Amino acid sequence: MEQNEQPVFGIEKLYVKDLSVEVPNAPEIFLEREQPQVEIQLNTGGRAVGDGVYEVLLTVTVTAKMPEKTVFLVEVGQAGIFRIQNVPEEQMEPLIAVACPNILFPYAREAVSDAISRAGFQPIVLQPVNFEGMYMQRLQQQQEELAGAPAEVPIQ
Repeated sequence: MEQNEQPVFGIEKLYVKDLSVEVPNAPEIFLEREQPQVEIQLNTGGRAVGDGVYEVLLTVTVTAKMPEKTVFLVEVGQAGIFRIQNVPEEQMEPLIAVACPNILFPYAREAVSDAISRAGFQPIVLQPVNFEGMYMQRLQQQQEELAGAPAEVPIQ
């Protein structure tokens, strides 16, 4: 009986849920010599899909632009199915918002780099991300909004 009450955190499945590559100005864009500006956006989310089973999705969007043209746009939705059981309710959100994205990030980083390379560009290697910091920043912003104070911390 004690074993059933032990906290459980396990990976059931890791997979690419969404992968999109766009090079809207090909082939002319390959003749450009100017370095594009690169913008990276990260989003995370999770939802219950069964009793003690959750899907967590980490979406990474990389956009490279020149002043008047989009060079490429790559979006990867790296997902995982996680078994989380016998965990106190107050620990669920940090697990889904921090621990799970930390597991998914290396796979997303590889998928992004590979997709950009296959599109004909130099691969972009994403730098490590502090998901705990992002989570804490989001919590702070929510608390400020509830208190009626203007949020001063930008969302990434």
